Amino acid sequence: MRTRVVVAALALLAGAQAHAADSIAWEPWSDAAFARAKREHRFVIMDLEAVWCHWCHVMDETTYRDPRVISLMESRYVAVRVDQDSRPDLANRYEDYGWPATIVFAADGSEIVRRRGYLDPAQMASMLQAIIDDPSPGPSVTAAGGPHAAAPAGDALESELRGRLVGRYDRINGGWSDEHKFLDADNVEYCLRAAQGGDAEAALIARDMLRLQRQVFDPVWGGVYQYSAAGDWVNPHFEKIMSIQADNLRIYSMAESQWPDWGYGKAAARVSGYLAGFLLGPDGAYYTSQDADLVPGEHSAGYFSLDDGGRRARGVPRVDKHCYARENGWAISAECAYSAATGDAGALARAARAADWVMAHRAVAGGGFRHDESDAAGPFLGDTLSMGTAFLALYQGTGDGKWLARAMAAADFIRAHFSRGAEPGFASSDTAGVSFPRPIPEFDESVRLARFASLLSRASGRPGDLEVAQSSLRWATLPEVVSRRGPYVGALLLAIDEVRTDPLHVTVVGGKDDPAARAMIAAALRAPTANKLVEWWDRREGAPPRGEAIFPDLPRPAAYLCANGACSTPIPDAATLSRRLAKVMAAPAGP
Repeated sequence: MRTRVVVAALALLAGAQAHAADSIAWEPWSDAAFARAKREHRFVIMDLEAVWCHWCHVMDETTYRDPRVISLMESRYVAVRVDQDSRPDLANRYEDYGWPATIVFAADGSEIVRRRGYLDPAQMASMLQAIIDDPSPGPSVTAAGGPHAAAPAGDALESELRGRLVGRYDRINGGWSDEHKFLDADNVEYCLRAAQGGDAEAALIARDMLRLQRQVFDPVWGGVYQYSAAGDWVNPHFEKIMSIQADNLRIYSMAESQWPDWGYGKAAARVSGYLAGFLLGPDGAYYTSQDADLVPGEHSAGYFSLDDGGRRARGVPRVDKHCYARENGWAISAECAYSAATGDAGALARAARAADWVMAHRAVAGGGFRHDESDAAGPFLGDTLSMGTAFLALYQGTGDGKWLARAMAAADFIRAHFSRGAEPGFASSDTAGVSFPRPIPEFDESVRLARFASLLSRASGRPGDLEVAQSSLRWATLPEVVSRRGPYVGALLLAIDEVRTDPLHVTVVGGKDDPAARAMIAAALRAPTANKLVEWWDRREGAPPRGEAIFPDLPRPAAYLCANGACSTPIPDAATLSRRLAKVMAAPAGP
């Protein structure tokens, strides 16, 4: 008996040692990791992954279990692993490298190599050994030499940007990428707005994208897969990420408002239904994503070809139940857009409930927001910006002034925590006491901030909000920034237009319980543009939004089109308002 026990113990010990030998001791991103690298004369290698990412799973099961890779990493590297959803500052900095992203640093924090996507064991081992042999920074982190060409200004800049967007559209296969096919929401939104102004070429692109993208929808559960690989629209990667869901819900909702006879609202309903069914927690907050794989590392094409019963019999891919403020803000804004386009009261109620949850569980003093329940860094611009934008959407959708007050508080927090002083733009994370990595602006956040602060300035009447928009736009139009964007400039074109142009502004004066007033609000919300400000003043609630004394005291509800401190004559009903809006916007009758 004793012999059997000893043999069993030795077997367990051998198994434990074998398991330890085929695994890497990952550390979190921290100053301590770099201190250890300096003390032990090591490099730092960061695996920036996503929990929903198929190729991250594959790399974990193959590359990071390869004996040669493990040996090299144990000999000269400190291994750091980061979930990019949890660290927006690092995700923003390296998002162009895709997930997984592999970045190698010297002990002083300077970058040596950046690599994008899956690296097989041979590639990884070769890279690790090459860095040991020669740690000089490689081409992936060395800036291209020579001065940047001066960017055109004003109308010339817009013309150049539009030329990029339209000229580099794939007329044969659709989309702007040769490799991955997906709906770029900002480019499509720009095309929708341009089509509304009579741009036939932009209209063709918008309709083409809206048609093709439906092939990347999940036909069983709804929602949208991340993208299609192989340069076509029929090889999807099956992860469902909140940013993709929110972008598609928002764009198909806007298309429904602009072209209501083309069924875009049905597509939007499939996304909203997926959010409610799979990514909405019981307390009202939205989750982050759903995994691509039922079994990590296994491709799931067969699984996602099954019907609902067949899928559920095998199990449901894991949902990442982190409730990030940023992702909730995206979902709230998208649900508000869907409610505005379709009149779906349930979507608006879900949006308001999620916003209340974020206020209760993620708010910090001064009007800002944490990313998660507790953060290793931050606060991050994306969380407060996303929630500020959501509050502004809720203000328009509900007419409740508390949401406008929260949007203004978010803008105040952004000014206080993310300003770069005399430099234009706003950093993606708090600049106080952070030396590495130095917080810098990020393009997508910058143009979103310009759009949010521009519209907020019209609602708040505060000059400081417009100054935020202008500063953010100045950074986004720097030559060295614009030059890196390729054809993905739709958001920048929209921001330029919105900062210089007053939004469509509709004020409805009438009781919140009056059906006629509600109908006019619904008509205003359906106006097919994001550059609009819809306000609802119920006299029983106090003064008008900015204290204006320009609305006559009438015995019945009325709507007004307002601009430059003046408003139209009273518009008596929703049907008349809809006709006036169509005329003002010069909306075509159909595609």
